[in-house]
Amino acid sequence: GLLLPRGRPRRPEAVRLRKRRSVLYGAARGAAAQPGAGAAGGTAALTALAVAVRVLNCALVRTSFVPDEYWQSLEVAHRMAFSYGHLTWEWAQRLRGYSYPLLFASIYKALQLLGKDDVQLLIWVPRLVQAVLAAFADVKLYLLVRHLENAETAKYVYFCQLCSWFTWYSCTRTLTNTMETLLTIFALYYYPVKGSKMGSSCKYLTLVALAIVIRPTAAIPWIPLFFSHFLREQRKADLILHNCIPVGLVTLGISLIIDRVFFGEWVLVQLNFLKFNVLQNLGTFYGSHPWHWYLTQGLPIVLGTHLPFFIHGCVLAPKRYRIFLMAVTWTVLVYSTLSHKEFRFIYPVLPFCMVFCGYSLKNLKAWKKSAASFLLVSNLLPALYTGLIHQRGALDVMSHVQELCKDSTQSQAFVFIMMPCHSTPFYSHVHCPLKMRFLQCPPDLTGNESYIDEADVFYSNPLGWLNKEFSNDTLLPSHLIFFSVLEQEISSFLALKGYEKTATIFHTHVPQGRVGSHIYIYRKGLK
Repeated sequence: GLLLPRGRPRRPEAVRLRKRRSVLYGAARGAAAQPGAGAAGGTAALTALAVAVRVLNCALVRTSFVPDEYWQSLEVAHRMAFSYGHLTWEWAQRLRGYSYPLLFASIYKALQLLGKDDVQLLIWVPRLVQAVLAAFADVKLYLLVRHLENAETAKYVYFCQLCSWFTWYSCTRTLTNTMETLLTIFALYYYPVKGSKMGSSCKYLTLVALAIVIRPTAAIPWIPLFFSHFLREQRKADLILHNCIPVGLVTLGISLIIDRVFFGEWVLVQLNFLKFNVLQNLGTFYGSHPWHWYLTQGLPIVLGTHLPFFIHGCVLAPKRYRIFLMAVTWTVLVYSTLSHKEFRFIYPVLPFCMVFCGYSLKNLKAWKKSAASFLLVSNLLPALYTGLIHQRGALDVMSHVQELCKDSTQSQAFVFIMMPCHSTPFYSHVHCPLKMRFLQCPPDLTGNESYIDEADVFYSNPLGWLNKEFSNDTLLPSHLIFFSVLEQEISSFLALKGYEKTATIFHTHVPQGRVGSHIYIYRKGLK
């Protein structure tokens, strides 16, 4: 062989080329690391923006939506923390669990221990907590799409989520539907979408289980998602034995213990809830709608001007997103089989829809900016109107009731709310043991076909009911609160008993039935 000269040996050309490629690869890795750092910074900025938007969102929602946002959360929490507050018939029937109200009861107790349990803090702090959780959910939805697609598509989904009028209207309210939706987004982030390596079975199943504990119907959109995961999972036995069963047992066990502490007995509220609303379908007591309501009214109104973008996105989106569309379709179909229908019931599938809306915006090319501007403006108007104007009287009237707590004659005050039952909040928005009463409307669980609740009896003959109920003047309330539509019918009672109007409060521009455009407060004059 050839003898090489002493000293540093020469490298063959192939070795030199390999070294050059390795240097370029290292430089590429370094360059790739920079966008990662930028992405982290971008995520922090988006998180800060989301928190700022949702806090503003919270401040600009001053209207009532449905009674459950107070009566199934804050009112229960007030009773847990301060030992007084009204529990509705659902709690007597063990249809609701204490897990969700416990969050707010903990906040109330902390404020009490700090000596800061002012009524305004009791009203706003729970909603601010809900707002911050909503902001984190917005960011999780962005991160999910960024992982599955790219940062550009993720930003359009994030934009659609932030400017959705119904999300604005609902996400800072203390509703079980709101927490169900937020937990669904968090769970979706960890769900193993086909082709994704980010999923975590234990994490997403834990979050789904928590959502089901809070509201059992949270299981509905997750049924097709779980079966899709199960069919794709290679280690099916491990998924069931090492994830589903342990997560289910631990979550259910915690829920049982919490309810055992506050009910004083062992009870499975989730089963009772499903029996009442699904098997017995007794929710029809609160109204019924045709089977197509969600298709013709519910989903189009909840989506608003996002609807055409949702349809466009469904056409364009890759096949792996079909499971999201299946979850939306399945949920709407299941809820369509139940007679009692509400917009908030399908709120948990709205984030799924935003994924398709964002995908649509991203692919509009030259029309992106115009479409984005259209979405922003068209959602801003209904968001502000429903958040600041429509049905605000139910909350504004409680400010007048709060003033009675500061009055030296508080012990003699008696407030009677003559409105459709649960129209206003109660002790959670007064925070003093004021004597208060409202018209009751529990459903009949005995099967008595001739049953009529107190509210219906009252509205069938308001004047006769009042004369009979308060035939003794010593039983008369000091304050009467009712909608304007009732005033003329009971005017003779008000004049005879010496009541005087002290406040007129705007409620809505679209009065319907028993709900008037204004709320009146009458005070009994001193004789």
